[in-house]
Amino acid sequence: MRITRGPRRVWRYVRGAPGTYVWLTVLFVTTVALHHMSPDFEAEFLRQRSTNIRELSSNPVRVLVSSAMWIDGGVWLPYAVLYSVFHAPVERWLGTARWLAVCGAAHVLATLISEGALLWAIRHGMAPESAVNTLDIGVSYALAGVVAVLAYRIPALWRAPYAAAVLILYGVPLVTGRTFTDLGHFTSALIGFACRPLVRGRTGQRDPKETAVAAEG
Repeated sequence: MRITRGPRRVWRYVRGAPGTYVWLTVLFVTTVALHHMSPDFEAEFLRQRSTNIRELSSNPVRVLVSSAMWIDGGVWLPYAVLYSVFHAPVERWLGTARWLAVCGAAHVLATLISEGALLWAIRHGMAPESAVNTLDIGVSYALAGVVAVLAYRIPALWRAPYAAAVLILYGVPLVTGRTFTDLGHFTSALIGFACRPLVRGRTGQRDPKETAVAAEG
């Protein structure tokens, strides 16, 4: 019986976060697809699905959705770990709808703000005109927002240190690198913290599925 408990617990965990693992499955499929493309074709393929300034100007909704379905760099396994550590607990805690709201807000707003900053830099001669095609693809903005909102799930004693660690994690690259993606990540974290209204009524609650698993253990 003990041998079967492990897989059953894993399945309960996955079943409790359907959005996370459907998304992760899509990322696995698209990552495999990228590995079967030639480098030249891959570059143009991703550019058309990137939230760069040119594509946002002509196909904003399409690229905002499609850019969240691909991983920059084509390495899937680290994201499987990160999704299980951050996305899944937040979805199990807040529910799929609220989790999606956090992801969507972080991904969309951080993209628009960071690309807006890049456009401003181009118009003021601080970035080249070619930057309108800069590749901006992946799931890291949504991840940063979820990492931040998880602070409200942390016990009160550790909440402030956790929040400070998140700000340092995303703030240091912004100060040292000052790229539009660094701005996007930091903005995403701030948006995650700003999603506190979405956690009302959920803070401190234990997921019923977690309770059932603990009882069986």
